Amino acid sequence: MEEQTANTKIRLGISACLLGQLVRFDGGHQHDRYITQTLGRYVDFVPVCPEVECGLSIPREAMRLVGDIDHPRLVTIRSRIDYTEQMQTWAYKRVKELESENLNGFIFKSDSPSSGMERVKVYDDKGMPVKKGIGMFARAFMEHFPLLPVEEEGRLHDPKLRENFIEAIFTFKRWRDVVAARAGRKQLVEFHSRHKLLILSHSPEHYREMGRVVAHVAERPLEETLARYQELLLSSLRLKTTIKKNANVLYHLLGYFKEALSADEKQELLEIIDNYRQGQIPLIVPITLVSHYVRKYRQPYLKEQYYLHPHPLELQLRNHA
Repeated sequence: MEEQTANTKIRLGISACLLGQLVRFDGGHQHDRYITQTLGRYVDFVPVCPEVECGLSIPREAMRLVGDIDHPRLVTIRSRIDYTEQMQTWAYKRVKELESENLNGFIFKSDSPSSGMERVKVYDDKGMPVKKGIGMFARAFMEHFPLLPVEEEGRLHDPKLRENFIEAIFTFKRWRDVVAARAGRKQLVEFHSRHKLLILSHSPEHYREMGRVVAHVAERPLEETLARYQELLLSSLRLKTTIKKNANVLYHLLGYFKEALSADEKQELLEIIDNYRQGQIPLIVPITLVSHYVRKYRQPYLKEQYYLHPHPLELQLRNHA
């Protein structure tokens, strides 16, 4: 598998305060070291601070969302100044500008009235909060880029959510590279072939539908096929892998070694898959053993499968039980 190099870094939008920029309402930041020091080795960040970019000062009065959950107003807490139109006008313009950045995803600041992607407090006319809102810029961004991988820094501390998001941005980057190289039908078939098991681990239904799209690639205009394939790819990546779905893929992998493995090797692999299925060991254990057998028994098809190496091992995303 090719390594992610400095020249091919993933481009991610991000709330600027998470990079340590002093743009918060109180003049502070919310620097997240996992994002900058670990993930940052593979990523070029495109920082966005909605409040500052829409014209507000540093420091500034704190704001919150008020009113209707689906159509809240953005209002300062003490002086009750309404910045809704100012923020919305800027946000719709900014998301159009971000089209040229070729982003592979976005990391939002949780709980922010401008950037929180879910469960943001919206206050009713009695001052009581309901945690069902979406930050104004985050809403505009997700409506404009409905399938782009997005996450909040708080949720990235959940190992499963972190793994899913990072797997999605690495996969989408590889797809973008194929499209940028003026992909033809042959390149689409190759991409799909190398990602089949990864897609299966997210969604068997998408796996089948994408297989049909690729099987009929010669029958439809290429541009239409690529657009449909990208839609299905991003939709599949939004669905989290589970122990059950991963175990299904591992049993599927076992079928490729039907004639090669000794009885003891097959039994060992079956036991390890079963231990994983019962939640006793992390995914990296059966994956490591399968990868060993891929090398030992020279399985060229499996060697090319991104399911076995979807992101750099240094990120340790499959080490959680």
